[in-house]
Amino acid sequence: MPKRIFSLFLAIVLCFLPILSTSAYEPTGVEITAKSAMLVSLDTGEVLYSKEPDIKVYPASITKIMVITLILESPSFDPNAKIAMSVEARKLVLGTGSVVSNLQIGEEISGLDLLYYVLMSSCGDCAYLAALTYGGSVENFVAMMNNKAKELGLTGTHYQNPVGLHDEQNYTTARDTYTLTSYALKNETFKTICETVRYTVPATNMHEARTISTTNFLQDSSTNYYYLYAKGVKTGYTSEAGRCLVSTASYNGYNYMCILFGCPNVEGKRYEFIESKELYRWAFNNFSFKNIADKDNPICEIGVKLSFEKDFVSLYTENGFVSVLPSDADDSTITIKPNYENKSVKAPVKKGQVLGTADIIYANNVIGTVNLISHEDIDRNFLLAALDTLKTFFTSKYMKIVYVVLALIVVWFIWRIWQLNRRKKAKNRRKIKYMPYNTSDKGKH
Repeated sequence: MPKRIFSLFLAIVLCFLPILSTSAYEPTGVEITAKSAMLVSLDTGEVLYSKEPDIKVYPASITKIMVITLILESPSFDPNAKIAMSVEARKLVLGTGSVVSNLQIGEEISGLDLLYYVLMSSCGDCAYLAALTYGGSVENFVAMMNNKAKELGLTGTHYQNPVGLHDEQNYTTARDTYTLTSYALKNETFKTICETVRYTVPATNMHEARTISTTNFLQDSSTNYYYLYAKGVKTGYTSEAGRCLVSTASYNGYNYMCILFGCPNVEGKRYEFIESKELYRWAFNNFSFKNIADKDNPICEIGVKLSFEKDFVSLYTENGFVSVLPSDADDSTITIKPNYENKSVKAPVKKGQVLGTADIIYANNVIGTVNLISHEDIDRNFLLAALDTLKTFFTSKYMKIVYVVLALIVVWFIWRIWQLNRRKKAKNRRKIKYMPYNTSDKGKH
């Protein structure tokens, strides 16, 4: 009985191990208090560290990444167009606890200035103003946000307002945030805004020029949290969401994105900046690029049919494969495992044709998959192809049905002949007359 109990306990533990193991690598000397976190290489897309990356979290002002993305893609966006702060936008934000800009009702700023107020300074009234300007109404703009989330495949994300104010239906995940932010950073205007520390808003119809600042202290050298290599992207906070931060950092040719949700809110200590900095230092100090597969060196070979030229074709990676791995990683723990449906292919084979894939495995974990291609053209032989066509025809499933039908006909024909012969023999036996034996004829021979 004790053995059975122990076996059951071990089975349960083993079942839950994949759930408990949340990180590709475990940071040394780093304690992450965030509820959900990810550290991703922007060079290779590999996740170096993750903690509950798919659980639902409240994004707070991280929501504004989607807001700016939509505006920059709007056909009506004009960076020079004048937009006036409205009574409706200001009224929507009052009493919510959101940051309010110092813009006066009726004060006009440019479309570009509005983006800086929303993304860099995180002003809630400006986010509502943007929604009203580019969506026609807040409701319509939020619908646009959710449609864009669906388009980007953000299956764990839903928006309820453009500011990030707490709502049970305003949620996301760290993984979705990585996808969204990676997409947003492809826009140079977005990238410039989120990496700006100070921005001077030109004089308006109601105010002289003024300077606004980023809320990301990693970028600001005037704070105790400054990190030389950090750039952007967005901060967020509500009491329900906790302290949140999406940032990037670049050093010595290496680029990472760090996403933290739900850091504790402690007076005098901003854990989202501290932990982001620690994760970046850990990555920069302990990981390096490893060229695992060169696109000019063959990985394996596969058989070729229907050609007199070649019996085999060498397979190469389509683009090579470079990975970010621990600097002390042993090359013997890195393997390449080819995968293809068949052990051979039929000619013709074209240069660049994908003939299979290969898994890149490090320490028994698949860290990537690459396409395997041919580096040469191989022609088909007409005679071999004709014979193969005949073979294929006569071994096809349709011909097998024909064979079965023919076999049944032959069996029926044999059975029919046997049945006719049997009837004929029976008929012949009935034609033989029976001659009774007469004793009076005895001796008359």
